[in-house]
Amino acid sequence: MKKILFFVSLSLVLTLGSCGGSASVMGNSNLTQTNVDLSKKNFNILGKVSGVSTNTYILGIGGSANRALLEKAKNEMMKNANLSGSKAIVNVTYDKHFNGFFPFYSKVTVTASANIVEFTE
Repeated sequence: MKKILFFVSLSLVLTLGSCGGSASVMGNSNLTQTNVDLSKKNFNILGKVSGVSTNTYILGIGGSANRALLEKAKNEMMKNANLSGSKAIVNVTYDKHFNGFFPFYSKVTVTASANIVEFTE
């Protein structure tokens, strides 16, 4: 009876417990870059924008590659930014969060975020 109780308890702990981690990367992943000079007071910061992309893996199978996750998050962020005229995004960051119980179940969430600026000159 004690062995059965032990295995049931162990199974519950492994099933209900989760592991998680996160990472943050700053940088520009574009191959073609436009330089923006933010040293003068010729711009206004309009706010922040973000986009999220999530993949779920069961037994290590499912979802798309890491690069595709970043691209999906960036594309959603750009769609949410609704840029027009003299607006631009700056300070792009990517946050990656891992959750689950690898290798049985894992969930990867990537969030791309940036500031929106509007140039006055």
